[in-house]
Amino acid sequence: MYPRLNIHKEIIAKNAYYLTSFCSRNGISVAGVTKVLCGSLELAEIFLKNGVKIIADSRVKNLDKIKSNFSQAYTMLIRIPMISELRQAVSVSDCILVSDIRTLTVISEISRANGKIPDIVYMVDMGDLREGVWFEQAVEEIRTACSIRNINLSGIGTNLGCFGGVLPTVENMKRLVEIKEKINVSTIRDISGGSTVTLKMLEDGVLPKQITNLRIGEGIVCGTDATGGRNVPNTLQDTVLLEAEIIEIKDKPSLPYGETGYDAFGRKHEFINNGIRKKAILAIGEQDVISSGMTPLDKNIKVMHSSSDHTIIDVTDCENNYCIGDIIGFRLSYGALLRASTSPYVEKIYK
Repeated sequence: MYPRLNIHKEIIAKNAYYLTSFCSRNGISVAGVTKVLCGSLELAEIFLKNGVKIIADSRVKNLDKIKSNFSQAYTMLIRIPMISELRQAVSVSDCILVSDIRTLTVISEISRANGKIPDIVYMVDMGDLREGVWFEQAVEEIRTACSIRNINLSGIGTNLGCFGGVLPTVENMKRLVEIKEKINVSTIRDISGGSTVTLKMLEDGVLPKQITNLRIGEGIVCGTDATGGRNVPNTLQDTVLLEAEIIEIKDKPSLPYGETGYDAFGRKHEFINNGIRKKAILAIGEQDVISSGMTPLDKNIKVMHSSSDHTIIDVTDCENNYCIGDIIGFRLSYGALLRASTSPYVEKIYK
């Protein structure tokens, strides 16, 4: 059935093995993030067989599924948990990322009641404006956190590049190390220095030696670094390919006919008059994928844009004489893959 994702296990396995080996040689553990394939058990298994020691995800439901099938796996919840899900989070997570004293006190109460004490990584906002105590207040707040009982505050961490686009630098990584040193609590052993985007510092030999962990999903599953705008060296990118079926193909004008407003998603599109063009419609849309993140394998295809259930492509310049029922293949950006893997309307085939 189409649309579908063809997920190439062997290629992802090679990426996982390379990156975990590379990080391990530099004293860094890898938390393999499964969320880009919706907490897939197949992906978790690939990780565990290729050097990944920590299985990480942002959703408690995904970790519950993974823990149920891989009971010995060390799991990490990487999205700051909701108070309403904390009981389950403590049950299925061996490590939880937090950023607030209130959350910690509830975890403490749950731990005292059920006897399970999770590891805690307290997040520090180094400027990206997502989760974490602001770095200038971090020492005081984390010292307070260390006094809470029935928890094991084993590390501090940060996230960069995901909201504000702030890149990891020698300056902000050293500042994170200084925060740990100023807190000066023996139980805090680890520093989680970010995600795939931090790999560039490791490659360049400028990542402080005190950084002990990276949380990597995109670099393994896609072989890319979206924030850094690059492919990760020594990794492969044809890991997951999307296939979608043509449901209409007709010659049509380049410009809409009539008065225009906004599309169904509130967007205003700019059109260029290139005359009559051969356009195909694919049975996939914004509900399933981000069209701007679709790169056709046929380089003569141009992706126009999508509505909720349809994606329009221009096939005028193609050597192949496409017809209704033909299948078009695409590479996907990290964001496009994230949405496609979440859609129940996109079949997932592990090869």
